[in-house]
Amino acid sequence: MNSFVFALNATMPIVLTVTLGYVIKKTGLMNVSVAKSVNAIVFKLLLPAMLFLNVYNIADIGSVNLNYVWYVLIITFLLFLGFIPVVNLLFPQKNQRGVILQSIFRSNYALIGIPLATSLFAAEGAAMASLLAAFIIPVFNILGVICLCIYSEDEKPNIKTILLNIAKNPLIIGVCSGLVVIAFRALFVKLDIGFRLSEVEILFDVLKSLSGAATPMALLALGAQFEFSAIPTLKKQIIFGITLRSVIIPVSTLTVAYLLGSFNGANFATFVAMFSTPVAVSTVPMCQSMGADHTLAGQLVVWTTLISSVVIFLSSFILKLVGVF
Repeated sequence: MNSFVFALNATMPIVLTVTLGYVIKKTGLMNVSVAKSVNAIVFKLLLPAMLFLNVYNIADIGSVNLNYVWYVLIITFLLFLGFIPVVNLLFPQKNQRGVILQSIFRSNYALIGIPLATSLFAAEGAAMASLLAAFIIPVFNILGVICLCIYSEDEKPNIKTILLNIAKNPLIIGVCSGLVVIAFRALFVKLDIGFRLSEVEILFDVLKSLSGAATPMALLALGAQFEFSAIPTLKKQIIFGITLRSVIIPVSTLTVAYLLGSFNGANFATFVAMFSTPVAVSTVPMCQSMGADHTLAGQLVVWTTLISSVVIFLSSFILKLVGVF
């Protein structure tokens, strides 16, 4: 029951904030045009600040258990590469393929996953989840740019275009900036230099304010753009995305990890955080910015978030039943 309550506490604020955005639209306080502008601000300013701080707050990259990190990275790349031919075969609309592909491999790890791992395995779970973030957040964003570029309707994808889009993507800039800063932090520790970025309180407070605004603004904009009328035309895509993200992926990845017998409870807390959580909220402003079907992206975020309460509960309950937790 505690797992189910936590799952509800983790997901319902997202659902309620999206609902509030929908109500705001219906009352005329925010129209679709304003919501798109808000999404642009979220993508270009607020999310980069949030990702920078997520990376900056990682304590020690050098202490990562590489086996569990490699498992997550291998699964992520397999999902990305393995489902390219599947989405090509099943979905004729080019601007939907990248959206569906991204929903398969990209979970809401930063927003729901890290707190979830903390709840499941306390301080050790939090440490494992935070350390993994240094690896998986850049991978999520790089693969996200690649899958939206290769299915872009505006230009023919090539290596130069993809690399350029990766280099100038605000989310990747935010992550890479964080990695550069923590590299300097490690160097300062080695050289016995006491300076830390967090000591520059004015700058750090601004970053924290921007970071704190990222998720609620993205969710309000998502709610303002959400259309129930889109469900019938996107039913096939939504069912496909939900089935993979919320059923097949958590069942298969957690089962394989258990059969391998190489991972401890803290590792599994992070696996649940990675594979049982819904589609990342950041996919919506990213899809809108890069010309993909952001309406479909929003539908997938909303429906996988609703279902994930049950998925998270079942994942943690079964793992506790078999003695992992």
